[in-house]
Amino acid sequence: MKKITQIAFAFAIALLLVSCKNTKQKIQEHVSTYNNSSSIKGNGITSTSAKAFLNDNKIEIRIETNLEGDEANKQAAADSFPDLLKEMIKNDQISTELIGEGVKFDVYFLAYNNIILAKRTVDKEELAVLEGTAEGNKETAKL
Repeated sequence: MKKITQIAFAFAIALLLVSCKNTKQKIQEHVSTYNNSSSIKGNGITSTSAKAFLNDNKIEIRIETNLEGDEANKQAAADSFPDLLKEMIKNDQISTELIGEGVKFDVYFLAYNNIILAKRTVDKEELAVLEGTAEGNKETAKL
């Protein structure tokens, strides 16, 4: 009976160790899920894709559009980009769990000819800004 208990315990420990995922595995899983199921709706958006950079703990998300790469579209993209990022966080297209583990998301909003209309790196600090939980700059007394 004691031997069976030891074998069962060893099996349970082995199963527990196998089921734990490290950050790199979670990055790969997130990118795969994103590429297989994500769709982003919006003005002129034609496609979106994610790419993992495991050594840098980074995920790059490219949002491609049919828009021109002119200044008017760059300004419009800059104005609406934070709302798009908030929606992506809400839909878990940008994973707060991975950000908590130190992963950065480089998100690009591109014109039809790959001109960058807007770009932002979402990390812990940027996530706090987007969620409205960032602390403001504190001023210190000057003597």
